[in-house]
Amino acid sequence: MNDVEKLLQNQKAKLDEQTAPPELEETLRKALQRAPKKPFPQRGFKFSLVAAILLLVLTGYHYDAFAYYGKKILGFDGVINGTLKELNDDGKGQVIDKSYEFSSGTKLTVNGLMVDENRMVVYYTLSNPDGVLDSPIESFHPNRITGLFTNASYEGGAAVINETNTEIKGTMDFETPSPFSRKLTFHFWESGENGFMKEHEMEIPFDPNKALQTEVKQSINKTVSVDGGKIKFDSIIASPTMTVLKGSTRVKGYGMVHQPLDGIELIVNGRKVEGQGMSTSSTMTGAQEIELRFDALPKNLQSLEVNVHQFAGYKEVNKKFSLTQSLKEVVEIEGERLWIKSVSPTTRGIEIRISTEESVLFKQVSIQTENKKIELETTIDEQLIKEEDGTILKERTLVFDTEDIPNTLHIGGIYYMKTYNEKVEIPTQ
Repeated sequence: MNDVEKLLQNQKAKLDEQTAPPELEETLRKALQRAPKKPFPQRGFKFSLVAAILLLVLTGYHYDAFAYYGKKILGFDGVINGTLKELNDDGKGQVIDKSYEFSSGTKLTVNGLMVDENRMVVYYTLSNPDGVLDSPIESFHPNRITGLFTNASYEGGAAVINETNTEIKGTMDFETPSPFSRKLTFHFWESGENGFMKEHEMEIPFDPNKALQTEVKQSINKTVSVDGGKIKFDSIIASPTMTVLKGSTRVKGYGMVHQPLDGIELIVNGRKVEGQGMSTSSTMTGAQEIELRFDALPKNLQSLEVNVHQFAGYKEVNKKFSLTQSLKEVVEIEGERLWIKSVSPTTRGIEIRISTEESVLFKQVSIQTENKKIELETTIDEQLIKEEDGTILKERTLVFDTEDIPNTLHIGGIYYMKTYNEKVEIPTQ
């Protein structure tokens, strides 16, 4: 390819080519073959299955059937804030207080849980009176939580360490457990000598009847058209700890813009809700499944809408810039700023150092000398620079395979965060 800044596209191609190791399937198959076969209790299974299906129908397989008032999980005021702190102050957690001691003398305590339909928050403490918690994050690795119909993956967390390095208090986020589980098993890893990892397990009680009520669970099924395709919003689930918006995109050039989902907003009662993260995954059809996470909704819910304020956009521009007059000046392309910082002959060819907004990527880049047009060879030395006003700029060097000094820089098209302000209203009742 000779028409797009090469570095990002080459890296994207490498990621797309990554697959699971070929020996993984064989290892799993042999493990299953070694598993002992047990008689299948047909009558009992049928009765249990019917009972489970009946219970599933009656409960709807979610956590909104009960109001619950529990106990405050103590000692975490310095770790949590905002919504989680308010819920904990109101006594909405489940106190656990079960411990596991490592051979090193470090003790892991699961202090409590907070569970709703969107997430499971585990409150924990790592302590060692000998003060050997200099690098606890390297030695303790949460993995998953299992139980009946439950295999909840670890999704992240936050923690603080005291001044004497003897105690860590933190929270861990996991996928929500099944309401059929009555006890859970916490799986975690410990780094040992020579880098070897050892897995540990700890059983913890769980009462699904003490999970927090879901507040809004609404199908959306609406689409917004953007450059190169569409964004579809499927559903929204608002629970006491978090609001999750799910959907999908099929947009040409989606991966050419840095964090295109950043421009999607959740508006409640006319105000933006604070974002808490996002995730994407590719489907077999080439679409991107998206999940956007926001803070919990306010109690007095009056209006709810999704605003595609900005998203990935593309436009053919066919702009030419003088490499003498434009040097070190700010020029604009579709409202996006471009700095041409330097033009230098090197052993690799002609190198042009440029700077743009973080989300900008150019297509069909070339230079013109007195005799010919030379297409972009590659892009190198990319780095992000934070300006005094907080703006993040992306600086990189464009390399052209020629020794001739160019007169102009030509840019055929631009990928950027385009403003759409397309709103999707969501019924609140």
